[in-house]
Amino acid sequence: MSRVRFRAPGRVNLIGDHTDYTGGLVMPMTIDRWTVFDGEDRGDAVELTSTSEPNSARITLPVADPASVQPPWARYVAAVAAEIGGAARALRATITTDIPIGAGLSSSAALEIAAALSLGFDGDAPALAELCRRAEHRASGVPCGIMDQLCIAAGRSGHALLIDCTSLETEAVPLAADLDVVVRFVAHRTLVGSGYADRVAQCARAEQVIGPLRDADIASVDQLQDDVLQRRARHVITENQRVRDFADALRRDDRVAAGRLMTESHASLRDDFETSTAAMDAAVESLAAVPGVHGARMTGGGFGGCIVAIAEPGAVTDPTAWIVHAVDGAITDSFNEVRR
Repeated sequence: MSRVRFRAPGRVNLIGDHTDYTGGLVMPMTIDRWTVFDGEDRGDAVELTSTSEPNSARITLPVADPASVQPPWARYVAAVAAEIGGAARALRATITTDIPIGAGLSSSAALEIAAALSLGFDGDAPALAELCRRAEHRASGVPCGIMDQLCIAAGRSGHALLIDCTSLETEAVPLAADLDVVVRFVAHRTLVGSGYADRVAQCARAEQVIGPLRDADIASVDQLQDDVLQRRARHVITENQRVRDFADALRRDDRVAAGRLMTESHASLRDDFETSTAAMDAAVESLAAVPGVHGARMTGGGFGGCIVAIAEPGAVTDPTAWIVHAVDGAITDSFNEVRR
């Protein structure tokens, strides 16, 4: 019998939202909040208890239909087990997390990554991310991109992660040690039943006319006859460029330029992609007005969740906000182990 102990961090996206499922560029960072699996490989099923959920789960191996598993939170683990297949490890474990659920900080992707490592996945970060992205689709039906899973798998302490969502190449871009990354929760949200899938479909329709949005230039937007498709395409094309420019600004430690790009990104998500809300807009405006804050934006899939800002140390004293730090991703985290 072996002790199994794995954890996966949450993530906050600094810039580059709704670009990953079109194969574009994103720039998230892992954060110092984790989902942890702690247990033993034993029995012939996956038996789970969660400290934040009232009902435990028993997942029979092999998994035939992850969507039928109860309670619903266990479907993410069941879908991971189904993707691993016959090599999935039987397990009795307790799950703990301090990643806020429904905050847009990738609690579901962290659960999937921690589950995959606990159930016996053995491979590199891109393969882990692709497996867990497939599991997310099976568990929730949300057609998400790969940003969350790859960032959580491959993040690096003290760095943001520039990800090319077509090649899955990553670049760790240093964050200045005296730069505060501030997160503030605004409203609970879930992407299930939201307009997220509609945005994915609209981008796909735009690509049928002008080709891959990751390769399109802004002039090609004029080829789209539908105003909604024009705005969706314009956001993706300009957001990809903002990610490139943001990475350059961080490399130079040009905080003013980086903050301005975050603010422009929020305006694009609000106006062209329509994934913000009045409460999110007000929160961004309020935080951006604080002296020492260089820029702020909504983060994640939208329709609620959190906002993120970069600021000078100690500039934000709001007790409802917290400072997050970039930590190692699950693949390289020294916490993770199987002990015989």
